[in-house]
Amino acid sequence: MALKPDHDTLGRRRRDRRRSTGKRVTPQPRDLLWFQKLHEHGPLSSVYLHAFSKHIARSEKRARDRLTDLFNETETPHGGAYLDRPVQQFRTFDARYQPLVYDLAPAGERALKAADLWSDFAGAHAGPWQHRFMVACVTASIELATLDNPALTYIPQSAILQRAKTRLRYPVPFIDPRTRREVRSDLIPDALFGLEYAHGNRPLYRFFLVEADRATEPTRASKFNRKSHLRTFLQYREYVGRGLYKQHLGLTAGMLVLNVTSSQRTMENMIKLLGELAPKGNTYQLFQTVEAFAGYFKPPDLIAALLINFWRRAGCKSILLHSI
Repeated sequence: MALKPDHDTLGRRRRDRRRSTGKRVTPQPRDLLWFQKLHEHGPLSSVYLHAFSKHIARSEKRARDRLTDLFNETETPHGGAYLDRPVQQFRTFDARYQPLVYDLAPAGERALKAADLWSDFAGAHAGPWQHRFMVACVTASIELATLDNPALTYIPQSAILQRAKTRLRYPVPFIDPRTRREVRSDLIPDALFGLEYAHGNRPLYRFFLVEADRATEPTRASKFNRKSHLRTFLQYREYVGRGLYKQHLGLTAGMLVLNVTSSQRTMENMIKLLGELAPKGNTYQLFQTVEAFAGYFKPPDLIAALLINFWRRAGCKSILLHSI
C-alpha cells in the first residue's frame, strides 16, 4: 500500500504538513489571544500558549486540539490556516514527542488586523530561528510569571515603541579599543519590555533589554565589525550607561540589560570581560543561564526563574527583577 504524503512510515499523520478536513474555523477570543502573544513574542510552544489562555479554558488537551485545527484547517474567513508549525522544530530525532511550536501564518496576521489587534511595533526578532525562539521563550516566561504577581504588570515592546514612535534599532557611537577611534554601529537588542511595580500610591517603572546567546557569540571577534560580547558591552556602555536610551525611547525610568545564555561557562566569561571593562562594577548588565537552550533542540517548560531568581552582576550584588 502506498504511503499517504501526509502520513509517516508508521501510518501516523505527519505533524509538519497541513491536512485540512474541510472544517470551517472562525477565530474565537482565545485564538485571538494566542495570535497576539505570537505576534508580540515570536514562536511559542503549546505549553506557553495554554498558559496564557488557561483563565479562559483550563483543559490543556482541548487547547492542543484547537491549536491543531488552527494549523490544519484552511476554510477560514481570512483565507487560510491561522498558524504555522516552524519546520526547524522537526529536525531532531525525538520531535514527535516534544510539545509543538507555533507561529503566526499570514491568515493569523490578517485576523489580528481585522480585530484591530495588530501593532507595527511588535516582535519581529532577527536572527536564526532557534535564536528567535529562545528570545520568545525569555520574554513570554517573564510575562507569564508576572501574571501570578498582582504587584507587577508587564509592558510589551510594542507599547513602548509605539509611544516613542520609533524602532528598536539605534546607531550608537563608541570607541574601538584597537584603533582608539570613534565608530558608529547600530545596536539592535533582541527584545525590549518594561515592568510596572505597584508601590504605594504611585507605580514605579523599570525597563529591560534582552540579549540572548546560545553560546554562539565570541567574547572577542577577530574583526570588530562582527558582533561579539566585547562590542555589545561597549555599545551598551554608551546606550544605557550614558543614558542614550532615554532620548531614543522617551523614557525617564531606569534600564537594565538581561543577558541570557545557554552555558554557564559563557556567562562566566562574559562577567569576567565586563569586570575588565568596569573594574568598579557594572550595575545595569544582568546575567542568568538557562541550560534548557543548550544541546539539541527541545522546547523548554516555562522559565519562571527569569523573574523570581537572582540575576548576577559584575562587581555588584545580584538582584531580583520582581522587586525594585
